Amino acid sequence: MTIQPRALLRQMFDAAVASAQPALCVPRHLPSPDDLKGGRLIVIGAGKASAAMARAVEEHWAGPPDALQGLVVTRYGYGAPCERIRLIEAAHPVPDRAGFAAAEELMRYVQGLRTNDFVLALISGGGSALLPLPAPGLSFEHKQALNAALLRSGATIVEMNCVRRHLSAIKGGRLAAACPAPMRTLVLSDVPGDDPVDIASGPTVADPTTCADALDILRRHAIDVPAEVRTLLESGRGETVKPGDARLARNEVRVIAAPQQALEAAAAVAREHGVTPLILGDAIEGEAKEVGTVLAGIARQVALHGQPVAAPCVLLSGGETTVTVRGTGRGGRNVECLLACAVSLAGLPKVHALMGDTDGVDGIEETAGAIIGPDTLERGRAAGLKARDALANNDGHGFFAAIGDAVITGPTRTNVNDFRAILIDA
Repeated sequence: MTIQPRALLRQMFDAAVASAQPALCVPRHLPSPDDLKGGRLIVIGAGKASAAMARAVEEHWAGPPDALQGLVVTRYGYGAPCERIRLIEAAHPVPDRAGFAAAEELMRYVQGLRTNDFVLALISGGGSALLPLPAPGLSFEHKQALNAALLRSGATIVEMNCVRRHLSAIKGGRLAAACPAPMRTLVLSDVPGDDPVDIASGPTVADPTTCADALDILRRHAIDVPAEVRTLLESGRGETVKPGDARLARNEVRVIAAPQQALEAAAAVAREHGVTPLILGDAIEGEAKEVGTVLAGIARQVALHGQPVAAPCVLLSGGETTVTVRGTGRGGRNVECLLACAVSLAGLPKVHALMGDTDGVDGIEETAGAIIGPDTLERGRAAGLKARDALANNDGHGFFAAIGDAVITGPTRTNVNDFRAILIDA
């Protein structure tokens, strides 16, 4: 079978995204009308997939419509048509006042519920920025500035969310602790390891980390914080809800979609086209440039020596890389990883790759990622661009947009982290 590399790579990416659509993974986890015991089904949530998850609840809820209501927060442009569950849109990745107001309203909402209600919490990646409710003593501006600093620092998503939890009035289990009703939390994982406490900073999940851990992260990444932030952490007033807390005893947590299943969906597409898939891992982390260079080295070993798998094959991986921002470019961890991969491959024949974020947004750009082939660097030079200069300036999006190789999906309304595929033809 003749392989059309770019088309096949895009088909694999689309399959990965489709496998994590809320319409597929939410319905089988819904409570039955009998679970309500005369109360209401209350839907709450936050994240890039929360609106699509809410829509799936409305479409598949088997109980009386008037027993269903709720409130969820999602990113601008990521809404979905809902009739009984109210949607609020806010900014991501840097929070705005709409998210602040939404977080305040969500806390008031759960505090006013009845003990015989049943709460369904819909949590997905992006929820941290969408629920920027600062701890007492901190301002919204403190949260906004710290979030921007974390995004530029090179800290991992797990580290960022540890800090966020300890400076919040809603994350780190606090939302669930404020709720008098039993709760079931459905989580779409966008973090390496799939730990629910790290997804949207765990608003309904107990947190074993401490204020001391958050302080250590700030120190290691040389992040300057206002005196109010440091005082709160040093005093211990930012401690989160810990495992074993009685307030979370009636909260069941289920991870319903994760990066591994997205990679397996892509692998199935590869096999259908006679291409051997090799999943390198669903939780690969590290500086984006370095990960891209390592992946290029593996691809080179396959192309030149047929190891550890023979071509035609595709190397698949997920996880979340980080970028320590030093330049002034348009950023994006996936395009930075991909551009570093292209530089290292240096036009190696028969090697193509696609890297992108399954939520459709890489960094702050409305672009999922990009695609490369053996001619990428040459076409860049023809456009007056040097790939190494773009990489040094953190301008992956600028480079790939200029040569027409950006991958644009629009809002996918799901989020199971980064997707990386390197295709080596025979």
